[in-house]
Formats: sequence, C-alpha cells, structure tokens
Amino acid sequence: MALRSVRAASAQPGGVSDLEVHLGFWLRFVSNHVSGRFRKLVEDNGVTVSEWVALRKLYASESTTARALVDSLGMTKGAVSKVLDRLERSKLVRRVVDPEDGRAQRLTLTPAGRRLVPALAQLADENDEHFFGQLSPQAREALAATLRELVRVHQLSLVPTE
Repeated sequence: MALRSVRAASAQPGGVSDLEVHLGFWLRFVSNHVSGRFRKLVEDNGVTVSEWVALRKLYASESTTARALVDSLGMTKGAVSKVLDRLERSKLVRRVVDPEDGRAQRLTLTPAGRRLVPALAQLADENDEHFFGQLSPQAREALAATLRELVRVHQLSLVPTE
C-alpha cells in the first residue's frame, strides 16, 4: 500500500474523502502494527495482552482485590475473572481469602508471576523503541502529550487490553 501524507491526499469524485486524509486512519494504522507486534511478543511468552495488563497492575501492589482490578482495568467482572482463572492455572497469580473479610479474595502474584512482569515490561519497552525510537525525544514527548490530551478531553478511561 502506498502511503500518502494527509496534505497530499485529495477528495475523490463525488466528495468522498480518501482514507488517508483522516487522522483516525493513521492512528489505527500505527496502533494495529504496534499492538499486533506486542501481542505476538507476549504470546510467545505464554500470556495474552489482557493477562499482561492484569499482571502489570498486580505487580504494582503486594495484593489487591478482584474488584479493584475490575475498576482499574475497566473490564467487566466476568472478563477479569476469566483472565484471573487463566493466570491462576498458569501459576502466575494466587487467590487467597482476605483475612479481614472471609467473603472476599485477595490477589497476589506468585514468585513466577513476579519474575515474568519485568521480562514482559522489557518487551513493551523494546516494542516502543522499535516503532518510536527513530523519533527525536521532543517528537516522542509531543506525540505522547497529544495522545494524553485526547484522552483527557474525551474522558477516555478504559485501559486498552486488546
């Protein structure tokens, strides 16, 4: 596919704009490649992107509840439960009864889970470097600031998990 700049793209007959004039097209184009490469990297390490996001959230705390994980990931309770089931089967996460509330469960990373997170984080860093490393530090920060501003303006809150 020949990629054209937004300025070089023109409307086709009938007033239908080219795909390439839309910023959303370019954002999706890059996003699909960035996330697709990262998905393969983490899957080669035995986890899905959703599992990676959950592992990373759990890594930041000694233990947490499923409810807190649901709130921080913006996923449904059922989706988080399925992710946790897979992580538990893989012996990366452990569920224990909350000593303060016998009805609740606390989630903790197992030693294997705690070792895996830094390795996966390194893959995320390498993926960013692969796609954005040729940009100057100023251009990278401008891009990040622009994206954060769009998140703020549109009040986007769901963490991307796929």
